Amino acid sequence: MKLLLAGIVLTFLTICDAQWYKFPIEAAQGARDMARAYSDMREANFEGSDKYFHARGTYDAAQRGAGGRWAAEVISNAREWIKESFGTGDPNHYRPAGLPDKY
Repeated sequence: MKLLLAGIVLTFLTICDAQWYKFPIEAAQGARDMARAYSDMREANFEGSDKYFHARGTYDAAQRGAGGRWAAEVISNAREWIKESFGTGDPNHYRPAGLPDKY
């Protein structure tokens, strides 16, 4: 049984070009690319530039390989989930019913 399992794993690694060991390194580098883009965005402090910096971080991470693409996708999905969970920043989302329009 162990020999059969070892043969299957060896075949799988041969078919996949044995690049599986690079995935975690690429993922860490991709996450670092995304973090660097976020840091650059905070440093630039330019209104409306968040989509540019997010796209730049995603592009840089994707250039790392499969791990980088995975990290960029996970971070992008988390960003969208947070944005949906906490609203879009519209204060009227929290407006109580019956509050006069002058406020």
